Amino acid sequence: MTILQTIKERRSIHSFKKENVPPHILKEIFTYGTWAPTHYMKEPWNVILYENEGKHRIIQATIDSYVRLGVLKRDGTDKAEKTIDSISQFLFDIPHHALIYFPMEEDPVRYEEEYAAVCAFIQNVQLAAWEYGVGVLWTITPSMHEEHFAKDVGLSPQEVKIAAILQMGYPEKVPMSKGRTNIEQKLQFCRTRK
Repeated sequence: MTILQTIKERRSIHSFKKENVPPHILKEIFTYGTWAPTHYMKEPWNVILYENEGKHRIIQATIDSYVRLGVLKRDGTDKAEKTIDSISQFLFDIPHHALIYFPMEEDPVRYEEEYAAVCAFIQNVQLAAWEYGVGVLWTITPSMHEEHFAKDVGLSPQEVKIAAILQMGYPEKVPMSKGRTNIEQKLQFCRTRK
């Protein structure tokens, strides 16, 4: 595929085969991600990749966070426990969870520069993954903004910002294209001083 084809054909994947992507392919995918633009060559992105039994840590942290945030109830009822078990199993069936984070910046301009670089890294990862036949879902969840969640995955919420969690694996199903709004509705050319 050409890069232009990959940009247009990539899809967010919501269902994955229960098959791990080999480590060397994952390393190559994340290596391509590092070619993202980065201010002052700071390369702020960091990745924790949860797979196999390691997924239990991020799943438990997510469930605990959702309970604290009131998204899930843990009231001892059968219904609540079945819901938690169902969500836990759904998350466990996803082969890889890549938590992307970067060092906090006090200066708001620097913070935006670092966040923009991390987002470019994530998009590169998605495009490279697609070239390898690997699907990605870029998720931003309420947990990522909760201090205890960061601590539960071993990070300091005072020192780092979680940017995203990428769900990754070989696609079970590839969604149809939803198309995009014609750029003429979004693009303006300014050719005069007024």
